[in-house]
Amino acid sequence: MKAVLALIRKDLVIEWRQRYAVNGILLHTVASVFVVYLSVKVLNAPTWNALFWLIMLFTSISAVAKSFIAESKGRSMYYFGIATAPQIIISKIIYNSLLMLVIAMVCFSIYAIVLGQPVSNFPLYLLAMFAGCIGFASTFTFISSIASKAGNSNVLMPVLSFPVILPLLLVLIKASKKAMDGIDNSLIFPDLIVLCLINLMVVALAYMLFPYLWKE
Repeated sequence: MKAVLALIRKDLVIEWRQRYAVNGILLHTVASVFVVYLSVKVLNAPTWNALFWLIMLFTSISAVAKSFIAESKGRSMYYFGIATAPQIIISKIIYNSLLMLVIAMVCFSIYAIVLGQPVSNFPLYLLAMFAGCIGFASTFTFISSIASKAGNSNVLMPVLSFPVILPLLLVLIKASKKAMDGIDNSLIFPDLIVLCLINLMVVALAYMLFPYLWKE
């Protein structure tokens, strides 16, 4: 666990030194919300929810794709000597999950200010957002590790991630829409459980398969 925490701290230090990357992601988020506002100033609840998660989807690709694609070969060799593959992938997933949660809160705040806030069951919507951010982070982190081993990794990343992220996105939109409508909690929990199971499956696959990628 000490190695995982040290790797997370390393990513935080690098992110702080290269603040332009996070600033660019936040600018992309704000610009996307502003374009939606200029295009459609009044949204019904389903459209509001769908557009929010589409913005989060493309923002998460930009934010998480650099996890392994941006790592140089020399730095990867250094990590290979000081940490194990499971420690590296778990630290990346935790760090990217924290990053996605921060971006999601910023995006939701700006989105609600500009386009209104039609959410009825706010706690459950936040819970769905929490599960969605972890799902985006774990999925795109694992896909980034695969794409980094191939040529044209920036192009390969969206192609590989779309079939994997689509089931998560559909369940996420469904669960968050129910939270927006204020439907009884017992009808929302099954979707949240499915989200959690998808997240656990992706993390488990990353934990088991990443060592084989790392050896390459």
